[in-house]
Amino acid sequence: MKASYLVSVALLAATAMPAAAGEISDGKVKIGILNDQSGVYADFGGKWSVEAAKMAVEDFGGKVQGAPIEIISADHQNKPDIASNIARQWYDTEQVDAIMELTTSSVALAVQGLSKEKKKIDIVTGAASTDLTGKQCSPYGFHWAYDTHSQAVGTGGALVQQGGDSWYFITVDYAFGYSLEEQTAKLVKASGGKVQGEVRYPLGSTDYSSFLLQAQSSGAKVIGLANAGLDTSNSIKQAAEFGIVAGGQRLAALLFTLAEVHGLGLQAAQGVVLTEGYYWDRDDKSRDFADRFFKRTNRMPNMIQAGTYSAVTQYLKAIDKAGTDETEAVAKLLHEMPVDDVFTANGKVQADGSMVHDMYLYQVKKPEESKKDWDYYTYLATIPGDKAFMKAEESGCPLVTK
Repeated sequence: MKASYLVSVALLAATAMPAAAGEISDGKVKIGILNDQSGVYADFGGKWSVEAAKMAVEDFGGKVQGAPIEIISADHQNKPDIASNIARQWYDTEQVDAIMELTTSSVALAVQGLSKEKKKIDIVTGAASTDLTGKQCSPYGFHWAYDTHSQAVGTGGALVQQGGDSWYFITVDYAFGYSLEEQTAKLVKASGGKVQGEVRYPLGSTDYSSFLLQAQSSGAKVIGLANAGLDTSNSIKQAAEFGIVAGGQRLAALLFTLAEVHGLGLQAAQGVVLTEGYYWDRDDKSRDFADRFFKRTNRMPNMIQAGTYSAVTQYLKAIDKAGTDETEAVAKLLHEMPVDDVFTANGKVQADGSMVHDMYLYQVKKPEESKKDWDYYTYLATIPGDKAFMKAEESGCPLVTK
């Protein structure tokens, strides 16, 4: 009797105790970077985000709680069904603990839904739709780096303040484009401006002539490009051929990053106003990270790649602090821990999963203003995090108590 009593007490004590330090499932922490590595967003995030994730692991020491950390990656080809199949296989048979990056909003929403079902962490750095932290939010889903609201407030807000009070949108035909157009249009109208029309096109189009001619004939002061990656670059190139900017209209590249500026060149991109959450030449921390990134990739990182480094680092910090990679424990700490790294010094995660941080408004330099390689931006303004991102109670996330 006494022996069985002692066993019972020991079992009760064990079940009452929190997870012990070093309690890592499968003896390792495995992170999947799932993004576009061959299509229109291949430079936007692509294999460069995979390298950023590997850098984060190396800088962390390669282990957490004594367990090795592994990065795997795959190309989702911007197709939600392919992404979902990969994610399901990763979760069900390959012991992946978390999936990150997830360029393309339709993909990110699909994988976040699956991650919620599987009770797995996902951290989105490459997609933009505010639905990720709005009506389709998840207790295990997090949105890092930027979103359509931050881009609308930054680039859209700056151009409205400069007198751009009439807009025409050229919008990529999927969730990201709709969200970016909607957020920017809302801001334009709230500021007393008007939207004179919009046209939508399929992702990856190469001929924008008819869309640009419609925008040009609308007479709108600003043509809003609600797209990203090669779509934006091709739109800007063809706009130059039609003399749109020379004719007095302005182009608003609502999601334009260092990667696209580099691909397009300063001659074509000069004067474009854009918003990023990270720029390699912002301060000593960002320069140090960028120099190390350049040595392994021969390019400077944009906010998606630096954001991926931040997301992986913060996830590992949360595991280390929790002493386990158990999803509920890690998600709780990701919501509670401040974010202070090469990406941002003042990040905080809201109840809806949005990581709020300062954003920066830049203008692309003229060729003669650039003093060295990758010296592409002139700083214009800082947009404080609480202005750049929606408050949790306004997001529409059902997890948020108003």
